[in-house]
Order: sequence, then structure tokens, then C-alpha cells
Amino acid sequence: MEELVGVIAKALVDHPDEVAVKKVEKDHLIVYELNVHPDDVGKVIGKQGRIAKALRTVVTSAAVKMDKRVTVDIIS
Repeated sequence: MEELVGVIAKALVDHPDEVAVKKVEKDHLIVYELNVHPDDVGKVIGKQGRIAKALRTVVTSAAVKMDKRVTVDIIS
């Protein structure tokens, strides 16, 4: 799942070498912390958060098999 978030983020940004994904587990929740270059934060979030919402939707759909809640936090 970390690879999925990383591949999607790297396709969106200008500095793909500075994309990092960290997995943090809590009870029944998995949080993927996406770190990107400060100049690329807007590209990952998108207008009115549309790209971020789409990224979270893809990750949530892929996590249905795991029976866990998954979310993505974007950190600059």
C-alpha cells in the first residue's frame, strides 16, 4: 500500500525524489504520512482538495481487503 501511495504521488510532483511515505499503525487504523517537497504540496492537494480526496479514495478502496481503516495525511 505504501508503494501505491508513493507511485501516485511521484507521478503528480516536480520533485519525485523527495517523496516519502511513512506507515503509522494504530488499533484498526493505518495512516500513511505522505511527505513531499514544499513546492509540490499544492499539486498533491489539488484544487479544493480534489486530488487528495481521489488519492484517499483509491487507498481506501484498496484497503477493503485488509479490514482496516486507512487514511492518507499530506505533510510538507
